[in-house]
Amino acid sequence: MPLNAEHGPTMAGTLADWSFGPAPRRVTRQVKIGQVAVGGDAPVVVQSMTNTDTADVGATAKQVAELWRAGSELVRVTVNNPESAAAVPRIVDKLAMMGVEVPIIGDFHYNGHQLLANEPACAEALAKYRINPGNVGFGKKRDTQFAQLIEFAIRYGKPVRIGANWGSLDQALAAQLMDENHERAEPWDAARVMREALIRSALDSAHRAVDLGLPAERIVLSAKVSGVQELIAVYRDLARRSDFALHLGLTEAGIGSKGIVASSAALSVLLQEGIGDTIRISLTPEPGASRTQEVIVAQELLQTMGLRAFTPMVTACPGCGRTTSEFFQELAKVVQEHVRAKMPEWKISHPGAENLTLAVMGCVVNGPGESRHADIGISLPGTGEAPAAPVFIDGEKAVTLRGEHIAQEFVALIDGYVERRYGRGSAAV
Repeated sequence: MPLNAEHGPTMAGTLADWSFGPAPRRVTRQVKIGQVAVGGDAPVVVQSMTNTDTADVGATAKQVAELWRAGSELVRVTVNNPESAAAVPRIVDKLAMMGVEVPIIGDFHYNGHQLLANEPACAEALAKYRINPGNVGFGKKRDTQFAQLIEFAIRYGKPVRIGANWGSLDQALAAQLMDENHERAEPWDAARVMREALIRSALDSAHRAVDLGLPAERIVLSAKVSGVQELIAVYRDLARRSDFALHLGLTEAGIGSKGIVASSAALSVLLQEGIGDTIRISLTPEPGASRTQEVIVAQELLQTMGLRAFTPMVTACPGCGRTTSEFFQELAKVVQEHVRAKMPEWKISHPGAENLTLAVMGCVVNGPGESRHADIGISLPGTGEAPAAPVFIDGEKAVTLRGEHIAQEFVALIDGYVERRYGRGSAAV
């Protein structure tokens, strides 16, 4: 049923009458973080965070480089003690020698004002400061220490993210709002009061930073919780009440599929509504697993929603009783890993290759049709089918592959297509 702007779904019309795609992006102030633009008309930016000891320069630079190569456009590091603060300029220098050009964000809690005062080289080397208003200081020291951090940002020309968090909420503000709630003729429920405290913590801190002299164009806001519905409610309200650029992320999302599903469920709703200027998927890595998974999930979320393109995506069938062979699964994995590995090179030499669509299908039922919809697709033989794999290029059957080298031949066809369509001398560019 197509959607009617005034009356909702209707039965009239055809598929062509439907309106697809996200709502227009919310208009926000644009913030420059190094050479990366966040907000305004810039695309939604992917960021991540290291989990190394920042004082270990080699390990931290190595992980930052891995995250950058995976596609992280901003990388945050913990700055929690004098050793880590002293290491930051060395990390930035080492990354420059490695040819890694990614803005580094310093994550400060409790003692950021002292660390920046004692390590001015750290204050200069960082591209942005992350400040949590819930633990920047306590009691009478809170306002003073917050002001000191903002003064450093002004002195060194740095943007800041003012990031409130459900787990470290400003308790004085929460208590104040609870008291105010008791005076209401119709009191809010406790959950709404806590959401309001989180939003107010971020907004009040941002307005104070502006009053202290930090331009609004150098402020990004976040207000993170660990529940999907709570996050959606908080950010809808935050977006309605301000024009600051917003950082989206479900805090403590979890491990494996739970973290991926929860983050995708929350962020996809907000992104579909045009809310969000930069995102992080806060996954707990599997033991021994690469930190880069959170970057890949963030990219795939944005790409599957049609907001950005990072790497060719592979459509592949899930398999059924018709596809008893595992070869189509193995080929789909080979193809996806191949194009992802090639993208750093293609991004420079073959711009536009990230928009390539691929299909690896396992039998004759949907195989030819899905393959025709892709730029390049292969329909592998299912159980009882003839041992032949037709390949479709730009909707037309181009060749039929047979034998033991189908995988290598199909990958070669992909590389050849990329060269013809996206190479510097191609007519398509």
